[in-house]
Amino acid sequence: MKNRLRLRLREDSIRSGRGFLIFWVIFGLNLSLNLDLPHAASFGLADRVVEQKLTNGLTILMVERHQTPVVSLNMTFGVGGVNEQVGQTGLAHLYEHMAFKGTRTVGTKDYEKERPLLDEWYRVGTELEQRQRELARRSHEKPASQEDRAAIEKLQKRFTELQEQAGQYVAGNEMALLYQRHGGVGLNAATGKDLTRYMINLPANRLPLWAAIEADRMAYPVLREFYKERGVVMEERRLRNDDSANGLLYETFTSAAFRAHPYGIPTIGWESDILSLTPADTEAFFKAHYGPGNATIAIVGDINPKEVMTLIEQTFGKIPAAPPQPPLVTVEPPQRGERRVEVEFDAEPSVVIGFHKPALGHPDDYVFDVIDAVLSDGLTSRLYTSLIREKRIAASVSSDSNYPGVRSPNLFILSATPLAPHTTAEIEAAIYAEIERLKTEPVSAKELEKVLNNLDADLVRALRSNGGLASQLALYQTVAGDWRYALKARDKIAAVTTADIQRVAAEYFTKSNRTVATLVKKSGGKHVATAPLQEVAR
Repeated sequence: MKNRLRLRLREDSIRSGRGFLIFWVIFGLNLSLNLDLPHAASFGLADRVVEQKLTNGLTILMVERHQTPVVSLNMTFGVGGVNEQVGQTGLAHLYEHMAFKGTRTVGTKDYEKERPLLDEWYRVGTELEQRQRELARRSHEKPASQEDRAAIEKLQKRFTELQEQAGQYVAGNEMALLYQRHGGVGLNAATGKDLTRYMINLPANRLPLWAAIEADRMAYPVLREFYKERGVVMEERRLRNDDSANGLLYETFTSAAFRAHPYGIPTIGWESDILSLTPADTEAFFKAHYGPGNATIAIVGDINPKEVMTLIEQTFGKIPAAPPQPPLVTVEPPQRGERRVEVEFDAEPSVVIGFHKPALGHPDDYVFDVIDAVLSDGLTSRLYTSLIREKRIAASVSSDSNYPGVRSPNLFILSATPLAPHTTAEIEAAIYAEIERLKTEPVSAKELEKVLNNLDADLVRALRSNGGLASQLALYQTVAGDWRYALKARDKIAAVTTADIQRVAAEYFTKSNRTVATLVKKSGGKHVATAPLQEVAR
């Protein structure tokens, strides 16, 4: 389950901030935390998780662990890149950034004075960008008139004035600095295809502080410093996608593999879409997807569940329920032939291969977890043994059984970097040879037992720490609709047989079902060709 637990989430850097006191003081700092239970592992976990649901739809999962006076918190929303509309890609990721800018009480020196400035600033900014785009569209027909240029200049001047005026009321990074002053560590967030997550670790007696801040953020976020943060996201895209060989390769590969489903769209968004996102777009996206009914909060550590629920009711319980999200209806049509793409970049060659497969919960999905481990889990795995240790043709090789998400049918991918002077064609042929082995040669009982034991150990290790357990509970509650999925998957994986592996490999690992992306090195502006591929898999 090593790759399932990753889920291809993009980790953001820690945000800093300075704080406010008024909310959490009224709830008191000294919760009595007197119960004690041993560490929850996968054994008996079902009896230790306390599950509650508020009338507004918010799901709360709690596990008591009294070894240390700390608590780990993970708030996960069932919204990600798949929930965006054409022309507005990147909204989920942008909102994650904006969520750290504060609320009506956090991040501001005087919200009553700040609010009208923000409203006018966003109105002027939206009008300015609309006029600029319209002029750009008409530029091939006729040059901008003096009147047009004067109007844009006037808007730009007013935009700058409002930006400076609103900036005077910003209490920079207030939220994170408040957490930091009260012992918070690991404040972070991540946006993926299927979900968005916010996490932190705190002293247990600071739980009221967390509840006050996060309930306020869920109910009343303020999109201050919008254009500045949108620029930060744009720079992030350039760094991680446009100017990164690996990022550009995977973006091109994923877009080629998915023609219809939004899994093919980069979570960070397309450049033109990011630059056209407005505060109104972002606020509408927040209202549609970040209500309490679409959130799960997992709390693990030195807690008393009854007292925690009283606190949650007093804070999150006041947030009204939001309308349900519209269902995602787009289904990726079956692939009818191999797709191959090349990406030219001044970097060493590499290759990514993907095969379409079912989503989380499908009976064959558990088999792919086992195949993933057989092929690339550890130094004794088949791909490492064959390509790196024996043939010495690869510098690296890996696989992933759930790319780029899990809630919809996805991809089983394999990636590798050749060891010079070997080529991506040699690497590709060697990978297909190992795939053919899965189809024709049953995995030995000894190898299967080792793989299943390692997968089981991975699951148990993932549940050891408070943060790990909170992460897994919120994750599976969101993507599978039930946190118990992790335990059910354990039994399903343990039941996988060698015949299952052969059947799944033969059904899905076919030429017509695969997409291949190759990073081709450019030398002196010229394309460097690779050796022709000798086809193996059919």
